[in-house]
Amino acid sequence: MKLIRLLSLLIITIFLVTLIESCAPSKPTDDIEILPADRLVNKLELNRRRIKSFEGNGTITIKSPDFNNSASFRVVMQKPDSIYLTVMGPFGIELAQILTTRSKFVFYETLSNTVYEGAMSDDVLKTIFRINMPLGDLIDAFVGAVNFSERLYKEPTSYLVDYDKYILTYVDSVNFNKAKYTVDIRDLGVLNYLLTDSNNKTLFEGKYSSFKILEAVAVPYVIDISNPSGRQYVKIEYRNASANKRNIRIDLQIPEDATRVQW
Repeated sequence: MKLIRLLSLLIITIFLVTLIESCAPSKPTDDIEILPADRLVNKLELNRRRIKSFEGNGTITIKSPDFNNSASFRVVMQKPDSIYLTVMGPFGIELAQILTTRSKFVFYETLSNTVYEGAMSDDVLKTIFRINMPLGDLIDAFVGAVNFSERLYKEPTSYLVDYDKYILTYVDSVNFNKAKYTVDIRDLGVLNYLLTDSNNKTLFEGKYSSFKILEAVAVPYVIDISNPSGRQYVKIEYRNASANKRNIRIDLQIPEDATRVQW
């Protein structure tokens, strides 16, 4: 009987301890230095610049008024200005290869064995990727990075630590647009970037999740980007990714018998 009572008491004690630990909030800021705004922004921008090259594969979904589709892809990027993208269909069948730099683009459509090439512009980029954003922003989007270069020497309008997150807000003194950044306090991964106008209408939003550490940088494996005014939505989900590999290279292969079209 005594043994049974002791076992019952032990089980109850373990249950209560487990319950208390599960209900009590963790303290993620213990043993973590709380950074002032200027140091935080410097670290965030340093992390963005730390990724010099990137390679990954996964799925991409694009929704817009004239396009709605998803596909498997492999992307190779070399900063500051090169993106190589292979788009695959069912059963891993290659549909297209795309190479863009600041000066030119090459778009190879596999099924028709046709390659389109010409000078790069924002209009061409929008036509190819169905996304209305400059090349630099597109590169950051594929890595799930947020550009803080324009914030390096500006004090935020508001800065606070909310439990396990930093929240920075900048209000533009000219057009009163508001940029709000939510950052994980431990890994310094940007969880959310929200840009709104003076009427609090969303102009752009980036949501980032499923982080993994690459080259000491928190890189999101799930990236959701929306542009409500243009009714554009992009979701990138990585299965595998790597950064700053020494042997990374862009390998665009076009058959000799491909039809070439200058655009």
